[in-house]
Amino acid sequence: MMPTYTMINVSTGEEKEMVMSMADREEFLADGAYKQKLSTAKFISQHGSTQNKAGDGWKDVLRRVKSGAGRDNSIEI
Repeated sequence: MMPTYTMINVSTGEEKEMVMSMADREEFLADGAYKQKLSTAKFISQHGSTQNKAGDGWKDVLRRVKSGAGRDNSIEI
């Protein structure tokens, strides 16, 4: 899987998303007609609740904590 880069045409300001290897990117930028727009990586770090993925062992721990936490606790199992 190759990375996607956002390239900006220096003379027109037009932005293009381009998929290329790092070596190809270096060659593409060498003549100075384009510059790379720097941005953060775009990925999903988590989908759904951590509690749902933790398993039954974690739910047992939460039940013990909840039972000792008092009447007005906000612990959800």
